[in-house]
Amino acid sequence: MTASAQIGAPIWLIGCGNMGGALLRRWLAEGLGPVAVIDPAARNLPPGVEASARPPAEGKPDIVVLAVKPQAWAQAVLPLAGRLGPLTLVISVMAGVRTEDLSRLFPGAGIVRAMPNTPSAVGQGATALFTRDGDIVQGAAEALFQPVGQTIWLSDETQFDAVTAVSGSGPAYVFHFIEALAAAGEAAGLEPAMAMRLARQTLIGAAALAAQDGATPAAALRERVTSPGGTTAAGLSVLMPGLTPLLEQVVAAAAARSRELG
Repeated sequence: MTASAQIGAPIWLIGCGNMGGALLRRWLAEGLGPVAVIDPAARNLPPGVEASARPPAEGKPDIVVLAVKPQAWAQAVLPLAGRLGPLTLVISVMAGVRTEDLSRLFPGAGIVRAMPNTPSAVGQGATALFTRDGDIVQGAAEALFQPVGQTIWLSDETQFDAVTAVSGSGPAYVFHFIEALAAAGEAAGLEPAMAMRLARQTLIGAAALAAQDGATPAAALRERVTSPGGTTAAGLSVLMPGLTPLLEQVVAAAAARSRELG
């Protein structure tokens, strides 16, 4: 069954920033909905889509997706009081907000936590999911997030802090790596535009190759490029000793911040 066949009922999207807008574009492309966007300051709306400051005056949603900043979520959902039915599915994409917090505010609703990332906008996202509410809830959540990329179900909600630090924040790490590689190319004598073009396409191509050969460990892909005593080996001799400890610190810092937000 396709996602659009499983979800043809009202979706209320609370918040339409970067993540909410990315999800919305994919849902509209897949024919999911209808989707009501509720955000008094929506800034990432697809063309032709309008947002409202409050929920629709009539009707109840089958699915509510909470995509507001975690610091402001309790205030943002106040207009939903009394508007949700007993079979409403509440999906949160907010870092650090636990299912027990959501259950207290939405008693009787099915609750799913989700952590997608911004490549969801082009259907290449990674979304981690968690629920305590069974297979039916899982099926509906799958139908909502499969159109935006790959889904992974967590067995322990505490894993979300690490997920947030790795895949939620991870695209920014990759984008900065492109910046840094381009800057290194400039330092080595390339024109700025050429260095950026080479750095960007190198990351795109390497990621595509890793996706195409997904059964091969990343270490084996690296070794294919690395001739003994060659230029790649010389570069990796500088990069490898410091990169893993650095990324461990990066992920630990992001995970700690996720815990603080919770």
